[in-house]
Amino acid sequence: MRNVIVKYLFYGSIIFGIWAVLLFSCCHHRNINFSDSEFLHGMSRYGFNVVVSRRLGKRRDVPDSRNTMCLKKQYPKYLPTASVIICFRNEEFNALFRVISSVMDLTPHYILEEIILVDDKSDFDDLKEKLDYHLEVFRGHIKFIRTKKREGLIRAKMIGAALASGDVLVFLDSHCEVNRGWIKPLLFAISKDPTMVVFPVVDNIDHLTLEYIPIPVMRGAFDWTLQFKWDIVFSYEQEGPEGPTTPIRSPSMPGGIFAIHKHYFNEIGQYDNGMYHWGGENLELSLRIWMCGGQLFIIPCSRVGHISRMYFTDHFLMVKSMIYNNLRLVHVWLDEYKEVYFAQNPGVKSVRYGNVSERVELRKRLGCKSFQWYLENVFPELETAVDNA
Repeated sequence: MRNVIVKYLFYGSIIFGIWAVLLFSCCHHRNINFSDSEFLHGMSRYGFNVVVSRRLGKRRDVPDSRNTMCLKKQYPKYLPTASVIICFRNEEFNALFRVISSVMDLTPHYILEEIILVDDKSDFDDLKEKLDYHLEVFRGHIKFIRTKKREGLIRAKMIGAALASGDVLVFLDSHCEVNRGWIKPLLFAISKDPTMVVFPVVDNIDHLTLEYIPIPVMRGAFDWTLQFKWDIVFSYEQEGPEGPTTPIRSPSMPGGIFAIHKHYFNEIGQYDNGMYHWGGENLELSLRIWMCGGQLFIIPCSRVGHISRMYFTDHFLMVKSMIYNNLRLVHVWLDEYKEVYFAQNPGVKSVRYGNVSERVELRKRLGCKSFQWYLENVFPELETAVDNA
């Protein structure tokens, strides 16, 4: 395991060096003072420009990035209620507060059951008494829990889900901002089919300028190293009567921003509680949804902006968690195709991944289909990548 991690860290150091060069270039062209101590400290601690974040403050307006056809859509008055779950650890104060403010400002209160904040044992002082003080303005709308020990993002989400009273669980990252009309399209899709799991178009918030940048509709995908990536949406998928507002089938979803019916989340087995901290949980849940009778869609009329951080802190821990979690996914869900994964990642074949017997039993109990079925019916492009290798 150590040799594998060293290898990943080596590649990570190269990537970090490239990022440093790009960062310097970007800062030069955007007239950002690269030598400013506050800027450098913020980049190293949070992965984005805290100077601008503090200037923006606790709330702001972002441009409406929806297609104009979305503005004409009508939704029922009565929709499922939502519990919005935001988990964080050592998040930049203003970025975190902008998530909360945007949800409160842009979500109809008769739909919003609550916002659930889960602080996974943050160390920073401004996330303690200062945060408590500023959250008083939202008294009665927020449930706030601080974990007694570091749980990791995956288990923190499960803690938040266990506290939820709403019909639908809506998970948001702690450095994003929701856009106008964001929640009704998600809830409407789930109201029609509780086994449908949905996520919005994730617009980009630039990590240097924090400019909100709309992006085209893209679906979630991954490669044989199990790295999540964004992929094109085929034009024919938006040629029906709903045009560019049509929900789009997606092979996988990003981990931080999605909505799922609470009962279905519990029925399908929540997250794999044996996974560590962060990484791989989004692909594991995506496969489980498709292979076990559910559906996964991106909803073009829902838009949420997300800060694409320059890099992650705790890199060693994240690499270790990603390898461990991916192996649990591989041994439970990939069937004979796990050998394709190991061909791409030979160094991890002998790495331990814990006991997965409970997850194997869950798969049997749910009557899930094979990974071959998933390739043929949901993500044939991935199988084509094997054939062309």
